[in-house]
Amino acid sequence: MNVERVGDDAGREWDAFVETADGASIYHLHAWRRLIGEVFGHESLYLAARAAGGRICGVLPLVRLRSVLFGDFMVSMPYFNYGGALAESAEVAAALLSEASTSARALGVSHVELRHVANVRPDWPMRTDKVAMYLGLPATAEELSKRLGAKLRSQIKRPTREGATCVSGGKELLPEFYAVFARNMRDLGTPVYPEKFFAAILAQFASQSRLFVVRLKGAPVAAGFTLGYRGRLEIPWASALREANSVGVNMLLYWSILEYACQQRYATFDFGRSTVDSGTFRFKQQWGAQPQQLHWHYWMRSGGAPPMLNPSNPKYRLAVAGWQRLPLAIANRLGPMLVRNLP
Repeated sequence: MNVERVGDDAGREWDAFVETADGASIYHLHAWRRLIGEVFGHESLYLAARAAGGRICGVLPLVRLRSVLFGDFMVSMPYFNYGGALAESAEVAAALLSEASTSARALGVSHVELRHVANVRPDWPMRTDKVAMYLGLPATAEELSKRLGAKLRSQIKRPTREGATCVSGGKELLPEFYAVFARNMRDLGTPVYPEKFFAAILAQFASQSRLFVVRLKGAPVAAGFTLGYRGRLEIPWASALREANSVGVNMLLYWSILEYACQQRYATFDFGRSTVDSGTFRFKQQWGAQPQQLHWHYWMRSGGAPPMLNPSNPKYRLAVAGWQRLPLAIANRLGPMLVRNLP
């Protein structure tokens, strides 16, 4: 077995392995290499392990972030919940991670972050402060509705009684999705992704992506971006305007997406990651979602504890508060320039 760096010419072979690999996510597909490079300008290091005869038996996508804010490091995968090594055996996984650490040392990066679900390297520094929230789906939305109970069904119906509606589609809904998403990110104190990022995903994964928009009095007030892959529908981005929260528009948004997931015969709905017992954790739990522990492993060039490069880190509290006070137009202009520096 050997591990090698691969380019665009290996995309079809790479994806053929990902399509059947245990633990694979849509973010392991080779197309993200080009997409992230074109949108954010990041370099990548895509490693493939080959068995005797040349067959791919493991892959590890890595993206290098040369951040003016946080230094030079690599992540698999930035901007998303999942990544890390996919391998046919523990031996193959170890070989991929060994090559990743060797390459990282040669490149001079400070650390490598690997966003695994399974605990593939218990001897490496690790973060376990997040869980994914998975909901197993029945055959029909009617069955799911019965499972939710009367109280939750009433909360779902309330926004409809107030005149809210939910529509779904593709790129034609992107302006409405982005208007809600960008404003919500400003309110949370987080720089927003550029609109072209979402446009690129919709173009590359047209059959796997779908937008949902809740409108109230003709204006978008809540929106979600979903990606489906191998029987699981995920919602990596969802937002609602604060002034519409009293109407419960989030309930209509999520129910509409769950209804769609059942109609499309998805087996699992992935609500995304949360901190246990946080507000978002409890929101997802009320739908019946169950926690799945995430294991984010780290290779640290100089040792030490894993970095905490996220808005929940107390050391960034002042920056978050300052961003929340920016006029929306300025936040939307500056956000895309800053967010490329964030993992």
